[in-house]
Amino acid sequence: MPQSVKPSRSAAPRTSAAATQRLKMRRELAAAAMELFATKGYEATTVDEIAATAGVARRTFFRHFRSKEEAIFPDHDETLVRAQAVLEAAPAHENPLDTVCRGIKEVIRMYAASPRGSVERYKLTRDVPALREREIASVARYERLFTRYLLGHFDESAHRDGDDDPLLAEVAASAVVSAHNHVLRRWLRGGAVGDVEAQLDHAFAIVRKTFGTGFGANRPAAGDAEREGAAETERRGEVLVTVARVDAPLSEIMRTIESALQGD
Repeated sequence: MPQSVKPSRSAAPRTSAAATQRLKMRRELAAAAMELFATKGYEATTVDEIAATAGVARRTFFRHFRSKEEAIFPDHDETLVRAQAVLEAAPAHENPLDTVCRGIKEVIRMYAASPRGSVERYKLTRDVPALREREIASVARYERLFTRYLLGHFDESAHRDGDDDPLLAEVAASAVVSAHNHVLRRWLRGGAVGDVEAQLDHAFAIVRKTFGTGFGANRPAAGDAEREGAAETERRGEVLVTVARVDAPLSEIMRTIESALQGD
């Protein structure tokens, strides 16, 4: 009687290794493309030359990229997956706008991982319309992801006349992407010097202050048990004592304190 075959425990590591090898090859092809674009010019460079510089066959190039302009953006697909993972793993009590801001940090970290290469790519996209269009298309993918997430926290069944939640969700997603793009461009124009994540945090603080919690009709109200579990404040004489979960957003903690003070 044939014996059943148990799944190999090494399947997951092999899959991970394959993904790592794929990203390595994409980056090698991107480096070859960048080198040729810088020396020969974008229009004069062919796919065959990019493949040859990377030491692979033409068909290998097309297994990884559909065109030569796509070749200088090797990490966007993986970064989009990581950003989506941040959204999917968000704590239930977290403000959706805070979650989106954390998600888009995956994009800035992609650029910050290779400052010099990012600056060279930025200069190239300014000079080549086809690359600029590719960059715009990539940004649009992030914006759609974040807009869908914010709209997912809007309860359509609870919509009332005059409720601007859907509008706020779309505008807020655009604002987060715009803040990211502004900080990234300024950082790249300056030679990729300085703490770009700190600059991004400052920009996001402005976005949060502007939009606040104006959307999210299906999120717990201020007095709901779930939010109370995130942060609680108790008056002890002339002192306020606040206890918060370690993953509670700062904005939630501050609202709890403000609510306690206003209750005096």
